[in-house]
Amino acid sequence: MSTFKDLDNLLQKFVDDGLPGCGMLICKKGEVLYENYFGYADIEAKKPLTANNVFRQASLTKIALYTTLMMLYEKGKYLMTDPLSDYFPEWKEQTKVVYNPNGTCQIVPVEHPITIKNIMNMTCGLPYESILGNIPGQHPTALDMARELKPLKDTGHYTLREQIRAMAKVPLSFEPGTRHQYGFASELAAGMLEALCDKPAEMVIKEMLFEPLGMDSSANFTFGDLPERLVRNYHINPGKTLGEEGALTAVSQDRVSNMEGPLGTTSGFQRVITNCRDYTILMQMLANGGMHNGKQFMGRKTIDLIRTNTLTPTQLKEDFWNEYLAGYGYGYGMRTLMDKYKGHHNGSLGQFGWTGGTGTWAEADPSEGTSIVYMHNLQPNMEVYHHLRMRAVAYGCLE
Repeated sequence: MSTFKDLDNLLQKFVDDGLPGCGMLICKKGEVLYENYFGYADIEAKKPLTANNVFRQASLTKIALYTTLMMLYEKGKYLMTDPLSDYFPEWKEQTKVVYNPNGTCQIVPVEHPITIKNIMNMTCGLPYESILGNIPGQHPTALDMARELKPLKDTGHYTLREQIRAMAKVPLSFEPGTRHQYGFASELAAGMLEALCDKPAEMVIKEMLFEPLGMDSSANFTFGDLPERLVRNYHINPGKTLGEEGALTAVSQDRVSNMEGPLGTTSGFQRVITNCRDYTILMQMLANGGMHNGKQFMGRKTIDLIRTNTLTPTQLKEDFWNEYLAGYGYGYGMRTLMDKYKGHHNGSLGQFGWTGGTGTWAEADPSEGTSIVYMHNLQPNMEVYHHLRMRAVAYGCLE
């Protein structure tokens, strides 16, 4: 079996090969098995990365977002079969894009409304405009999303509710429920928190999840000394390879300030900022049946529902498969391991989690009470290289 020294060597190699810095924490039933940090929080200032530094989580925010929404589900606040229009009336008259045999397309009414389940498992038919927008010729849905969002962006600031209202005019890329497509469902899920709790989604997550769990370094916005503790955000320059001279550029502070700041100063739904120790608290709660420090935060069977695959065989084959996702299905806002052989995964069936585009990664394993949290901030994040190697060594260390 591998040892934690092997994990040290791997993470140090990541940094030696050009990664600015990375941190990792493995915990089992409340006991820390491994924690270490490598490289820099700020290369230019030569600031070593420590446990106190916080990272941008990007899409790893989904674990906190969908956990909070499922906590409301088990309180009876909504049903998976509820139409989305029950909470956002402007979504009542939905349309979709249909392609004709000659390659042209038309916009027609949907046969079934978007339901809450469709936003929980990303089968609602709305990507992010930047995803489909990169396809040659561009998909009508992506074009319309960008078109509807532009007036809001031009104002310099917009709320999540304004964004959701604008997207209601966009034709879906498919009939709800028939395909899986990553994207705007997360904004709709965050909007559900606001509709159900009558306050900003960021505050719902903080008040229902982060504060009760004692996650003092976590929020979907900056507060206190988080800006000083936040690692520098680096991009790999076009045409460069990580590790070669001139490969990295720190994202300008002007650009960063548009994406992160105090509550109410940024647009739409902002992503989580946290560190390995804080997110391990959340992942340990999920790995141990909803229990943390002797208190039950959510039901064990609700967690089992979260990690139940919701996709059809066709959706798994055509919509949710690549080298990185091999072996996984998709539950309620998170991936879940279904086939260890397909993914060359040496963990346990049914473990679940997600990844952030900035390089963050987390999984919980309820069968053993184990959680693994890994973080770096780099874009592109080189997730296939970094995460799959890290995953193999980490699970190899667990008896």
